[in-house]
Amino acid sequence: MTPPFLKFRDFLGALALVLFVIICSTDPVLAHHPFGMGGSSELSGWQALLSGIGHPLLGPDHLLFMLGIALVCLNKTKKWVFPLLAFGLAGSALVQLQPLPEALDLWAEALVSLSLAIEGLIILNFLSSKWLFPMFAFHGYLLGNTIVGAEPTPLVGYFLGLLLAQGSLLLLLTSASKIVTRNFGVNVRNLFAGIWIGLGFAFSWVAVVP
Repeated sequence: MTPPFLKFRDFLGALALVLFVIICSTDPVLAHHPFGMGGSSELSGWQALLSGIGHPLLGPDHLLFMLGIALVCLNKTKKWVFPLLAFGLAGSALVQLQPLPEALDLWAEALVSLSLAIEGLIILNFLSSKWLFPMFAFHGYLLGNTIVGAEPTPLVGYFLGLLLAQGSLLLLLTSASKIVTRNFGVNVRNLFAGIWIGLGFAFSWVAVVP
């Protein structure tokens, strides 16, 4: 039988490799419009749908934030899906009415990266898991910011894509939360929390420092 330490070491090695590939292969431009598409005014309905599906998956800060939800001890996990999804979509809708000023772009990116550090503090039980709601809304706000000014057809397609991508991930990750809590010891979860906090500060630094 393989010693538990080896299994854990192999798991960490695989995770580190995945994170390295995600971080190194993600083009910041593609993170705004996946698959090399043009501006929001140039998207067709189908392109907007694909962009909505791909955007949360291609931005490393958005994706890592979603993955971190599996590390948070959530009670009655299925009941978290619809409220979190609603907060995210509400944020995406709000930015259509109140777009983000261009001067605040860098600071907004830094703040959304810092949400990884806040998520790490939630995993460590320093903050309530209810902090996920405003952070999810802020992620939704930035995800929706890339489609501001679009015509109704691409706007609907993009929102549907966000709904499909985030809804599917939330169902998967909230369900995985109990499995992670049951099978990972406190030390392992604390280690991941430290990784998330470190990545959050690192991404924030990169966002604001030329």
